Amino acid sequence: MRRRGRRPGAGSLRVLHLDHTSAPGGAELALVRMLSARPSWQPILLVPPSGREGAYGRLPATVPVRAGGVTQPSGVSAGGARTIVGGGLRLALQAAATRFDPAFRTADVVDANTARSAAYGALAAVTSRVPFVIHLRDLVRADALGRFGFETMARLALPRADGVVANSRATLESARPFLRADAITAVIPSASGLTFGAPPGGREPGPLRIGMLARIDPWKGQMLLLEAFAEAFPGGDERLVLAGSAPFGHAQFMDDLRIRAAELRVEERVDLLGHVEDVPAVLGQWDIAVQASLRPEPLGQNVLQYLAAGVATIVADEGGPTEWVEDERNGIRVTPRDPDALTVALQRLGGDAALRTKLALAARATPGLLTDDEVMRAHAEFYRAVLDGRQPQGTS
Repeated sequence: MRRRGRRPGAGSLRVLHLDHTSAPGGAELALVRMLSARPSWQPILLVPPSGREGAYGRLPATVPVRAGGVTQPSGVSAGGARTIVGGGLRLALQAAATRFDPAFRTADVVDANTARSAAYGALAAVTSRVPFVIHLRDLVRADALGRFGFETMARLALPRADGVVANSRATLESARPFLRADAITAVIPSASGLTFGAPPGGREPGPLRIGMLARIDPWKGQMLLLEAFAEAFPGGDERLVLAGSAPFGHAQFMDDLRIRAAELRVEERVDLLGHVEDVPAVLGQWDIAVQASLRPEPLGQNVLQYLAAGVATIVADEGGPTEWVEDERNGIRVTPRDPDALTVALQRLGGDAALRTKLALAARATPGLLTDDEVMRAHAEFYRAVLDGRQPQGTS
């Protein structure tokens, strides 16, 4: 049964956003961008005690941040039985802290920004009439969420959701088997800070630059790209740029990339930038941008950023990126997890400036790319639709 709350007037809608962490992952940065776009609702963010810093330290002062409950460490799904039991206990404690927080009791809509916050948010919503929605940013699959995360999402969170906003059609379809028939759904790409780039040819002169913008994480495919780069350009002056920090315990993988680059004898041509603040400035210096995740990417915020920046783009031919990149029109799609296919694509684009220019121009004109303000307005419509019990127009 759909929960029915009060019907606030225009501009007075109160939305409580839940997140289990402040580490600068894609979900957190996307929420910061959206809440920095002067939302038409009254937002408040509720995080565990350690969640005030990190990504959410960048929120404007107009967005209140409350802390409560217990910390929610990463790695629960990958742990053993003892870790999972401890994680379940932490979810229950966080659910209680969330349910009795004044911000929950006065909210018109509660929006869980991550899978973990969806689990304890669903528990908190059981005894409440406040509409509960989930922001899905990962495919609802065990290989994406981990076994524990998948079971809590499929059995606990999604069946209790009054609404779901997904970052791609692929993400939404992965959730449909677990949703109630009356759940309101919408597909809205994550706020990605899109800045539409200048026409190709405006970058600084220098060697060919190939890049990936993604957090440093084994499944994001940096190692695959590094090895394909070394195979495609074994002795030239081409450069590989990896932009992204290594949150969630992946600092060792950063070291592994450096070691492998030395083994491949390309270490002098590989730049690991760490976290970058000015994404458009970095992308504006690239000739080729790559998404090469080792499992289906639910959306690929980096792909949207590549396209808007007007960079010739290569993506893995699966998941959310295929909803944005049409092969040979505004990018190149390659067989996922295939180093040879990626090598061939890099060599082809690296040797054909005219093709790079053609793809870059088409990338900037990709239909459906939204600014953060447009993403915010689509969410405002979604929240109203959930309160009204109607399907929003043009978003699902």
